[in-house]
Amino acid sequence: MNLNLDGDAALVTASSAGLGRASARALASEGADVAICGRDESRLNDAANELERVGDGDVLAITADITDPDDVERLVDATVDAFGGLDHLVTSAGGPPGTTFLETTERQWYQAYDQLVMSAVWTIECAHPHLVDAETGSIVCITSRTVTEAVDGLLLSNAVRRGVSGLVQTLSREFAPAVRVNAVMPGLIETDRVAELIDSGVERGEYTDYDDGLAEMAAGVPLGRIGEPDELGDIVAFLSSERASYVNGAELPIDGGTIRG
Repeated sequence: MNLNLDGDAALVTASSAGLGRASARALASEGADVAICGRDESRLNDAANELERVGDGDVLAITADITDPDDVERLVDATVDAFGGLDHLVTSAGGPPGTTFLETTERQWYQAYDQLVMSAVWTIECAHPHLVDAETGSIVCITSRTVTEAVDGLLLSNAVRRGVSGLVQTLSREFAPAVRVNAVMPGLIETDRVAELIDSGVERGEYTDYDDGLAEMAAGVPLGRIGEPDELGDIVAFLSSERASYVNGAELPIDGGTIRG
């Protein structure tokens, strides 16, 4: 299927690694010009080199902190200046630390809100006029399956990410028909973050080795495995494209059937 993204301009936040990087990779492989950002310059340059290998479009890598509204404005402006406009926005953010209610500090609540919700708000606010000018403006927010089902030990993700879900539902109506707004809700996907959790479990003696930890995590997934980052990235590219032109306000689980609701 040709997604007809050749020459389109896309911005993916928090994209030097993980699901943001996979989404940027998918967009680049479909011919889009892609801007990526991250705080770690080394990882960001590595991601940019990979995107240049897989795609024919231009790649722009910008060091930025998406919890800083000034950085976000600079990021969007640089993308528009480099590509002459903006057609697609993908908002991504790293996960907050796993905590329980009684051990979570007030500062962690505010940090999680800036990281997960306000980063999306600031980016969408800056990008909106450019997306309206595009013929097929789209926004895809990467959230988590925790917006529908709470996961033990992930209090901040369970509580705060639901703000992004409400944002998607509201903006899909406020921005239509000029800009489509959708979300993807990843479940267990083998990112660096998941690998770190497994490695930590091995060190604590919870798993005998990495493969054992991987199998334990996959035990609750109906498909019998956890996902690959590109499996989410491909869906993000599809939702960004005109092939999904009648998809608006959707929150699509990418979780192997884990969500029961």
